[in-house]
Amino acid sequence: MSQWSQVQQLEIKFLEQVDQFYDDNFPMEIRHLLAQWIESQDWEAAANNEAMAMILLQNLIIQVDEQLDRVSQEKNLLLIHNLKRVRKLLQGKYHGNPMHIAVIISNCLREERRILAAASMPVQGPLEKSLQNPVVSERQRNVEHKVSAIKNSAQMTDQDVKYLEDLQEEFDFRYKTIQSLEQNDKNSALIKQEMLALQAMLNTLDYKRKEVLSKIGRVIHEIDMLMSNMLTEELLDWKRRQQIACIGGPLHGGLDQLQNCFTLLAESLFQVRRQLEKLDELLTRLTYDGDPIPVQRPQLLEKVNFLLYNLFRNSFVVERQPCMPTHPQRPMVLKTLIQFTVKLRLLIKLPELNYQIRVKATIDNNRRFVLCGTHVKAMNMDESANGSLSVEFRHLQPKEMKTSAGSKGNEGPHMVTEELHSISFETQVCLYGLTINLETSSLPVVMISNVSQLPNAWASIIWYNLSTNDPQNLSFFNNPPAATLSQLLEVLSWQFSSYVGRGLNSEQLNMLAEKLMGQQVSYNDYQLSWAKFCKEHLPGKSFTFWVWLEAILDLIKKHILPLWIDGYVMGFVSKEKERILLKDKPPGTFLLRFSESNLGGITFTWVDQLENGDVTFHSVEPYNKGRLSALPFADILRDYKVIMADNVPENPLKYLYPDIPKDKAFGKHYSCQPNEVSKPSDGGGKGYVPSVFIPVSKILNDSTEPHSPSDLLPMSPSVYAVLREHLSPTAIETAVSCKLSHS
Repeated sequence: MSQWSQVQQLEIKFLEQVDQFYDDNFPMEIRHLLAQWIESQDWEAAANNEAMAMILLQNLIIQVDEQLDRVSQEKNLLLIHNLKRVRKLLQGKYHGNPMHIAVIISNCLREERRILAAASMPVQGPLEKSLQNPVVSERQRNVEHKVSAIKNSAQMTDQDVKYLEDLQEEFDFRYKTIQSLEQNDKNSALIKQEMLALQAMLNTLDYKRKEVLSKIGRVIHEIDMLMSNMLTEELLDWKRRQQIACIGGPLHGGLDQLQNCFTLLAESLFQVRRQLEKLDELLTRLTYDGDPIPVQRPQLLEKVNFLLYNLFRNSFVVERQPCMPTHPQRPMVLKTLIQFTVKLRLLIKLPELNYQIRVKATIDNNRRFVLCGTHVKAMNMDESANGSLSVEFRHLQPKEMKTSAGSKGNEGPHMVTEELHSISFETQVCLYGLTINLETSSLPVVMISNVSQLPNAWASIIWYNLSTNDPQNLSFFNNPPAATLSQLLEVLSWQFSSYVGRGLNSEQLNMLAEKLMGQQVSYNDYQLSWAKFCKEHLPGKSFTFWVWLEAILDLIKKHILPLWIDGYVMGFVSKEKERILLKDKPPGTFLLRFSESNLGGITFTWVDQLENGDVTFHSVEPYNKGRLSALPFADILRDYKVIMADNVPENPLKYLYPDIPKDKAFGKHYSCQPNEVSKPSDGGGKGYVPSVFIPVSKILNDSTEPHSPSDLLPMSPSVYAVLREHLSPTAIETAVSCKLSHS
């Protein structure tokens, strides 16, 4: 079943979540019509490879054209209209930046997988629940409402300033008219009446000046309160959501909404600034005793400038954290001399700033590392599909400097993966007489010199972003805090949903919890130390919990991904639990689980029944990546043979737990059907008989465990059938036993 088919079967509350991240950037119609094709492409790799992204974009347009031809024949007017609109969108919006559509589609697919994983969980995880707090959603709506109200108030004040300007011009005209009269005319009753009218006008001017200044003060106060409270909280929440998304959590939306709020507030502040400049202009033409402008205007202008400084400083954010294109799902882990990408955005989107802001990237302050490549670029609105004012560095490389002794610091296999560094960015904004210096930094990154260090480095990134919302605590691992086990388990499930397409259910998480903390009744409030997660060896083992788990992720990704996505690999189940599950099942029922003693190993256990009615269990020695590289796991399950005491080889695997026929579960993943293999008489290439590997084990009377599955006999099913016609079972057993004795 395709991922999109699974999505469509979700409950309405999960479908509403899916609806939130499909918009005009990537319409849901295309996701629906091209579901299988979209899921078969590597969008994650294309998101960091421009040439590959361009090819995929062109192929996507071709797919849309084919759908357009189909619906044109069906005369589906609405769909024809929508597909033409989508085609125009793809050609116009993404032609100059094809990687952006790859990022969007990759994120959508990843978010679908996360929602599917969440739907399989009996309850929502604590971290995800906190990110979907209804109080937060209400605050977001309040912020947008207040920003809109402030913008309207600033525009209304513009009208008041214009009225004040008109009133003062009328006063100036009438006053100058009287001043131009002869002295005799000034003493007339009519002129005296006019002077009284002018005094009334001056009183009105004074009242309107005070009123305008009061309204400007209220607008400034509203902006100050909004920035100090709700907007700051919104920005911090977005940064926290970004942290969680970086370690596999829900996608962090809301940056466009924040940009809209920041931009409207900046426009309002500049509008107020112009109003204060207009008042200064009016002041130079007319002032009087008790004039409020010279008293209040300097304070208000100072406050406006202060708010603009703070608004700009907070608006400079890292939109996409540093990430190597070769490892898109392991952001913030950077390898020396390998390029990484990072994207920044200024949330104040003003046309006057396009190509006017040059951003410089640096790393740390201790001079241990330097950045090679283009590290100064201008922000612009042309590279981003949504027109945001942003800049993306795509060719930066960290390089470790030589020490005074002439050798590099920790370069090599022993580079410390708990040492945190920071990529910093600085720029300067010059606008309307203001000069504002801006600085921001990435989340802490870990430097490695060898890919073998990546698993432990990624563990450091997970622990940091799970445990703290401090964006710059580079000394975090001097005394790393414990983590709540319930939150850690949720993050571990995200590793599976984001990296291998399917998260973990409650039973699988329970097994991991027991492995981390032993037999505990409840783990909701259990605190787990960093050492126990990543530094201390598991009891009786030569590796840590994280190394064991990371090896399983690698095994799934490279060798059993389709089986895992289909949900046929139970995986995380103890030997004790698997026997409880299988004991009441028919003989031949089996399940697949990951080895607890072998790194990156997978085994299967089946239940059998002895002649006296007793139940027995058989577990095959775990298959590792070496064996699975030679033979697909689905084919192993299909062809696996056991030679019992009566020397009759048979496949003991009948039903995948709980009761799914084996071929129904794995049939679509078989590389070929055994009965399609040629007989010896058919001949093979250059006279050779075609062959396949068949895994064979032997079970003795006094053993419940089969021999090692490393005995992959180069024998096709048809050859085996011919041998049975010419050789006795004893002869075959002798040959197999001889093979076993040398394995």
